Amino acid sequence: MTRHRHFILHKPYGFMSQFVLPTNQKRKLLGELYDFPEGTMAIGRLDKTTEGLLLLTTDGKMSEAVRSKKVEKEYYAQVDGIVDEAAIEVMKKGVEIGFKGIKYLTKPCKASLLSPPPDFPPRIKKIRGDHHGPTSWVSIILTEGKFKQVRKMTAAVGFPTLRLFRVRIGDIWLGELKAGEVREVSTDFLMEKATVTD
Repeated sequence: MTRHRHFILHKPYGFMSQFVLPTNQKRKLLGELYDFPEGTMAIGRLDKTTEGLLLLTTDGKMSEAVRSKKVEKEYYAQVDGIVDEAAIEVMKKGVEIGFKGIKYLTKPCKASLLSPPPDFPPRIKKIRGDHHGPTSWVSIILTEGKFKQVRKMTAAVGFPTLRLFRVRIGDIWLGELKAGEVREVSTDFLMEKATVTD
């Protein structure tokens, strides 16, 4: 019987959520961060500029269970400007974004202003100069995950995302895991914390 292995990773800025690329592109890949076993796959993806919680597994069935639309994924987004309650309410109800060339109305979600803001270490690549004005942080909790959805949602209500973290999948939190740090977890842990059983 195959013994599958599972990992929690704090994906740093600038890394692809992949182990191989179809071309000879020079990109930073997950294999540079840890000696993962053969057959390891990311459960869902974070784009190159998104940081935070990424789960990995050698078990395809586990990957499918965690990606279920019943499992919440929480993101913290630093946005341009001070988010108001009107924008929060619009995101909660659903906003129209573009997806694969067509208009898509996001499903109702949970959203709130984060105050005080989270205390993440500065990003390697500076976000922008302070003279551009104030920023604020919002929490957005989704059960779906369209391409760049959080960024498109905040932009749609007038507050473009400047920095984005995934901080939670189910009951698994990013916590104190540092950028690039990996922790191996058990099958039981992943089943209990990151899947939904009827």
